[in-house]
Amino acid sequence: MSDSSYLKDLILLRNDPSKVGPIRAAAERGEVDAQYAMGLIHAEGRGVRIDLAQAHYWLSLAIDQGDRDAARLRDVVGSQMTDEEYAAAKRLKAGGALSLLSSDRRH
Repeated sequence: MSDSSYLKDLILLRNDPSKVGPIRAAAERGEVDAQYAMGLIHAEGRGVRIDLAQAHYWLSLAIDQGDRDAARLRDVVGSQMTDEEYAAAKRLKAGGALSLLSSDRRH
């Protein structure tokens, strides 16, 4: 990870939601710690509304890169999700994979 402050700065998100944008950008670039942070942000509503589907999605991306802590947190998030939230998380993951494929085709 190029910027280890993602997780340290999470406490500030309760008062400063403007920090979510830079973390989201890093997560979208594939930075595993930022993906984990986005999962935690959405699971706990730090700077955003609680969204368990988004939390599950971001944590799944971190898990795909080998993050064991993300796997533990995703288990907790998953135990709190409704069937509809889980279906939404699966759609997010499928949509993310489709967008990666389409961006690969442009190169």
